[in-house]
Amino acid sequence: MIETLITFIIVFGVIVVVHEYGHLWWAKRAGILVREFSVGMGPKIFAHQAKDGTFYTIRILPIGGYVRMAGWGEDKTEIKKGQPAALVVSTDSENLVTRINLSDRVELDNAVPILVTDYDFEQDLYIEGEVFGEMKRFAVDHDATIIEEDGTEVRIAPLDVQYQSASIMGKILTNFAGPLNNFILGLIAFIVVVFMQGGVANQANIIGSVEKGTPAYSAGLRANDKIMAVNGQKTATWSDAVTEIQSSEGKTLDLTIEQAGTEKEVKVTPKKVDGTYLIGIRQSLKTGFWDKITGGFEQTAYMFTAIGRALSQLISRPSLNDLGGPVAIYQMSGQAAKGGIITVISFLGMLSINLGLVNLMPIPVLDGGKILLNLIEAVRRKPLSQEKESIITMIGAVFMIVLFIAVMWNDIMRAFIR
Repeated sequence: MIETLITFIIVFGVIVVVHEYGHLWWAKRAGILVREFSVGMGPKIFAHQAKDGTFYTIRILPIGGYVRMAGWGEDKTEIKKGQPAALVVSTDSENLVTRINLSDRVELDNAVPILVTDYDFEQDLYIEGEVFGEMKRFAVDHDATIIEEDGTEVRIAPLDVQYQSASIMGKILTNFAGPLNNFILGLIAFIVVVFMQGGVANQANIIGSVEKGTPAYSAGLRANDKIMAVNGQKTATWSDAVTEIQSSEGKTLDLTIEQAGTEKEVKVTPKKVDGTYLIGIRQSLKTGFWDKITGGFEQTAYMFTAIGRALSQLISRPSLNDLGGPVAIYQMSGQAAKGGIITVISFLGMLSINLGLVNLMPIPVLDGGKILLNLIEAVRRKPLSQEKESIITMIGAVFMIVLFIAVMWNDIMRAFIR
């Protein structure tokens, strides 16, 4: 139980951090203010503000994360008319407001109490209201922070640092960066796995090792022997040899092998193990440095293809049984943990690539949906109105929430009831 939980938190946490960091890095390069970088959801348990104004937070529920970009979606600072606030005003000649406190959980020294009547944190940068019975107007610093009602402190978002003000290419790169980072993480994971395994599978028809006490060992087969043919059927690759051996149905095989440069005929009778006919030989490995690097790329490409094929089948034949949420991932984390560190890293690589591909689906709220809106903006040469974009995003959000609940319920039913 503990092992499964720790594996789940580490694997999911690494994938989320890497994904969201991609958005963070490119957003800053595009001139977009990142107000918050969060790992997890729900109430925050840790917060730190960097010099550039971004708050880094860890929240209590380890089921995701987000990058809160200025001006994106519903990222608005709302202050109701008559709402009490406290202002920290600089003591220099400019008398600019540098902090605005809307929370009753936080107290600021030497703050000016105000009942807010009007404000603008996007263009004119001011806040005004009643101070000790007198109406006053204060200029607000471009980089001022605002402490929201839940105690989260973020920078205000003038128009020049909002998402909408970035170039189209800057927006596309910002939205694509999350999935891209997941693909890079998946590649690194599979390269690490290949190195830990000592090499990558050699597709040549060369025996890597022979287990003692098995039919192959008893018949005289040894490491580095080449399987040239099985029952007269040429076997140029390892896959050819395996296919012929496993389709034998237990009948004695006539193997043509090359051993120490000499061809010879050998008879071997396969043994049935867990429903599969085996003779006790293992595939050889390519152990060169570049072979291992190439092997990592090949495993990544294979995973891309397999997941892409699964997604296409899911689109053509939708089924909740083909989807998995946090409950399913938690269960798979437990299975991976039992398999050891190599299995855990392989699982991380698979899950990272899966998350990257799913996020590129053109559904509003997902990164693919945002990129689609960016492309529409490029074709129209102007963005959609805030109202239309909000409606589209809301539809996507509702769809994803309903799907999430349905998948969670299905996972629970499969795990604990059926």
